[in-house]
Amino acid sequence: MTSIFKFPVAGARDVTAVNIEGDEQSDLSVHGGRLKAVYSYDRSYYDLWKNIIDREDWSYGLFGENLTTEGLADDSICVGDVYQVGSVVLKAVQPRFPCFKLNIRFANNNMIQLFTKVARNGTYFSVLQPGRLQAGDKIHLVEKTPHQVTIQQLVDCYYNKGADKDLLADILKIDFLPEYLYKAFKSFHQ
Repeated sequence: MTSIFKFPVAGARDVTAVNIEGDEQSDLSVHGGRLKAVYSYDRSYYDLWKNIIDREDWSYGLFGENLTTEGLADDSICVGDVYQVGSVVLKAVQPRFPCFKLNIRFANNNMIQLFTKVARNGTYFSVLQPGRLQAGDKIHLVEKTPHQVTIQQLVDCYYNKGADKDLLADILKIDFLPEYLYKAFKSFHQ
């Protein structure tokens, strides 16, 4: 069972602490919830993927995101940055690491490996202030985090198992890093 088949919607949607109205996650042990309430994937990545994969359907939501953004690429978002979209306030918490359902969505048994190689993961946000958002809402940076670790740097450090020890030390200082990620990075530190 999967809820990865997502498509654009019209009109405003309520955003709660755990989800966007009308969106679903099938396996709540690894998707959704307070630390993964909103998953954003930037439109610029679609242009990149169009040069890698031959397919006709490129509708937004294809990567399982429930918020397709413009100008929020992984290398521009720091872990802990706070944004406002509509009346919703979101905090960047972690990147997305793919599961087998991406293979199902793309009907490609190698999609996880390809996604990992391309390393355009997207960002999971927690909801600091519930509200409403809709397509076309501007995205405003409300608060810059003191942690100067981008989502892209976190992904790279995870994939290279903490090769950059200074970056690894900075990541381990992020006090709200989800436990599974903290444990992974801590294991690279030893």
